[in-house]
Amino acid sequence: MRRRIVVLGISIITAFGFAAAFVYQQFSAEGESVLPPPDPNALVRAHSPVIGPANAPVTIVEFFDPSCGACRALHPIVKQIMAKHLGDVRLVIRYVLFHKASDEAARILETAHGQGLFEPVLEAILEAQAEWHADPKAQKAWEAAGAAGLDVEKARQASRSPEVDAVLSKDMADVKTFGVRRTPTLFVNGKPLTKLGAEPLQELVQSEIDRAAQ
Repeated sequence: MRRRIVVLGISIITAFGFAAAFVYQQFSAEGESVLPPPDPNALVRAHSPVIGPANAPVTIVEFFDPSCGACRALHPIVKQIMAKHLGDVRLVIRYVLFHKASDEAARILETAHGQGLFEPVLEAILEAQAEWHADPKAQKAWEAAGAAGLDVEKARQASRSPEVDAVLSKDMADVKTFGVRRTPTLFVNGKPLTKLGAEPLQELVQSEIDRAAQ
């Protein structure tokens, strides 16, 4: 019995180690080849949610899947970079629908965008991601959004509107056009971030800030 407990404990630790290694690899590995878009201006669409000043000299465009664990891990890093370079950096979100609950979660975010609550709802559903990312209806994401101030009744109606359908369709069309195969995929002033991680992102942002100041 004691031996069985020891073996079980080793198995759990080993499984946890593999999971942690996978998450680390997913977040820090070299990215797949992503070419600069033929038209960098097309990275930002009129409908895209924007966090930060409209006239910031540096624009980070993130192809973002709300169900993606790496996107969740990256988000506080992006916030720290924006806080460090206050007023110089803005973040533009493009929706990517690669996972089971991604479509529903993106609809929540887009209705929050329409209600002027994109940032608090984004924070809330990312915090609750583990509770809903495998649920196509993303019920816990709806609950988290409601707790963050979203008018859920109005949002549920708006989430199936032709306008929201058009936003998601356009973003997914751009996902194909720009060769996005994983999330998060980032561009800084139109330049692809070829290695995912805090340091490479900070370096690319800093280089663009320096270039804008010249």
